[in-house]
Amino acid sequence: MDAQAKINARLAEELAVRPQQVAATVELLDGGASVPFISRYRKEVTGGLDDTQLRQLDERLRYCRELEERREAVMAAIDEQGKLDPSLAKQIRDADTKQRLEDLYLPYRKKRRTKAQIALEAGLEPLADALLADPSLDPQQEAQGYLRAAEGDTPAIEDAKAALDGAKQILMERFAEDAELVGRLRERFWEEGELSSRLIEGKAEEGAKFSDYFEHDERLVKVPSHRALAMFRGRNEGVLALALKLPGEDEAPVHPAEVAIARQAGIQDHGRPADRWLREVVRWTWRVKLYTHLETELMGRLRERAELEAINVFAANLKDLLLAAPAGPKATLALDPGLRTGCKVAVVDATGQFLEHATIYPHAPQNRWDESLGVLGKLVQKHDVELIAVGNGTASRESDKLAGELISRLGGQGGRKISKVMVSEAGASVYSASEYAAREFPDLDVTIRGAVSIARRLQDPLAELVKIEPKSIGVGQYQHDVSQVQLSRSLEAVIEDCVNAVGVDLNMASSALLSRVSGLNPGLAENIVARRNAEGAFTSRQALLEVSRLGPKTFEQCAGFLRIMNGDNPLDASAVHPEAYPLVERIAKAGRREVASLIGDSATLKAIKPAEYADERFGVPTISDILKELDKPGRDPRPEFKAAEFREGVETLKDLTPGMLLEGTVTNVTHFGAFVDIGVHQDGLVHISALSHSFVEDPRSVVKAGDIVRVKVMAVDIPRKRIGLSMRLDDEPEAADAESSGGRGSDSRRSSRERKPRRQGGEASRSEQPVGALGAALLQAKHKTK
Repeated sequence: MDAQAKINARLAEELAVRPQQVAATVELLDGGASVPFISRYRKEVTGGLDDTQLRQLDERLRYCRELEERREAVMAAIDEQGKLDPSLAKQIRDADTKQRLEDLYLPYRKKRRTKAQIALEAGLEPLADALLADPSLDPQQEAQGYLRAAEGDTPAIEDAKAALDGAKQILMERFAEDAELVGRLRERFWEEGELSSRLIEGKAEEGAKFSDYFEHDERLVKVPSHRALAMFRGRNEGVLALALKLPGEDEAPVHPAEVAIARQAGIQDHGRPADRWLREVVRWTWRVKLYTHLETELMGRLRERAELEAINVFAANLKDLLLAAPAGPKATLALDPGLRTGCKVAVVDATGQFLEHATIYPHAPQNRWDESLGVLGKLVQKHDVELIAVGNGTASRESDKLAGELISRLGGQGGRKISKVMVSEAGASVYSASEYAAREFPDLDVTIRGAVSIARRLQDPLAELVKIEPKSIGVGQYQHDVSQVQLSRSLEAVIEDCVNAVGVDLNMASSALLSRVSGLNPGLAENIVARRNAEGAFTSRQALLEVSRLGPKTFEQCAGFLRIMNGDNPLDASAVHPEAYPLVERIAKAGRREVASLIGDSATLKAIKPAEYADERFGVPTISDILKELDKPGRDPRPEFKAAEFREGVETLKDLTPGMLLEGTVTNVTHFGAFVDIGVHQDGLVHISALSHSFVEDPRSVVKAGDIVRVKVMAVDIPRKRIGLSMRLDDEPEAADAESSGGRGSDSRRSSRERKPRRQGGEASRSEQPVGALGAALLQAKHKTK
């Protein structure tokens, strides 16, 4: 079996699919096909693998191929040394992880000249072997036979102590490079070990934000992503010292790891002359060689797992944000709030084209309220504005009040229908200062560009957010602490999936949006826009082949995801791929219908039996998809647009009181809960235990970014700018305790083993919770579950 066949078999087992499905998918990926294209248009080839399975397959394929490349390099390196015997070769071929492969390679890896190598060169290996094989030998007497003068780079062995030290180094290196031993110890520490976090002396004030971890112990395998990354950040900032240990090791007469090393080496202490020396070899093997090695590896594994979880959280939140409901093609006025520098105003038409801008000063210190209403009123009437987008930054609630008064005035003048919506500004400043924004609006100030972005984000979040570096959108968890390469790859995949799931209007889309379409890149996207600008709107998908550098292969990948409204062919407005047009025409002809008359005719389409039209190229799954698409062509998978209604008079933290019922928008979902914007410039936290009356394992099973939710204020900690919320509206707030001023009670420094353990019903340890008034509220919320 060749390497790729082995990889295919392994991936098939991991994904619980047939090897043929994997082989076919790998061939498509290697041929340049994108995941969205394969998922939608090659179902017969892959056996119906969905986009999630395809993403997993793509990621694991990359890992397995890297593993195979490394396997070949390792075998070649060992063979070059003349040490690749059949047994070792089989072990290397059977290694199923990079870690196992490196364990096997460790004894043969080229390294700096070690003490053990010097001892080997001095001829001390027979001494080490003799004492290990026969502990009844006297070490001092045996060592006498190995004394020697210096020779070249090999130092002299002047006495028995030097000889025994050399022999000890040989055995230490041998034991520490035993792949079976290292593997067992690694897994034991991973499953049973504890991560211990302690405050570095003198760093309490400087590292106050890490106070939950000043004295914290937790099972390594159970440490959640957010806590692991917090502790790693505390270590990196010089506040925390982290260590690994096994339960009870401090009380044990011999460290459990030393027991394991001795057992593997066949060493037992029966009081024989060499037993004490061998015991010392084992002790030093653990303390000098293996502990640091394993600690580094396991900390790395914990970080890798935590980073993966954090990246998955970020990707899930980004997907929810990108697929948030669009307000639609309506003329929109955006207010980018400000105080001293004024509010920046921008108006865009229904297609997002910039029309006009202004700056108003309704708030302190100028307080030109009525004048500002007059300016806004003229803009609304001049451009027939239907939506007002208010950025959620500084002075947002005051600006929201201004928009509300404007709507009331205009509503009394002919009943004009206008809606106002609070819009997240996250990333808008990044876009406004970007090279793309400068090309789009070279004559506009960056602040006005930001207002334009806010307006467009309300009209179509997906189309606008793709212009922004995804890491700047602000829905991540410890995003700067994770692998930036892996994070970028994951987020780019999310954007690609979302854009292609929704589809793109070929004649309206920006080059930034077009570049995310399957098969396209920034260069081709610019070429499409240039052709559109030079020759007018595309009237057919086929005209894409006239675009510079866009060939048949690229056309195959992108055409199905690009929409042309009111074009020459009605199918161009749908997700039906051009390669399937003859099939649709055959279906229409069989019913003696025109293709255009089939579209939207639910009764006729539901009566068609896909199996009757299946052939070698198009199977039942694809034909079923085509019929669904013809029923509702170009359907948008995003939900219907809704906006949260913030409560009047609640504009700052000081306006909040425990017990208030408010409406808000979920801005971020983490493993420990959800953050909700309730219109006071500071998101509140609904802890995982307060999301529902029933046990919640994953907060995203209850809420996602962009959801409109009702919450109750449980606690407000003004000094720390923290708000405790509950989505269990019958919860009762508990009076703030002594910690509500922002201080910490004495039990915050207790070991996690002294705290109440997490119970099956979902109660989390204190280290997951904010403290002070917020902590009191969350504890109260959790007590309700008992």
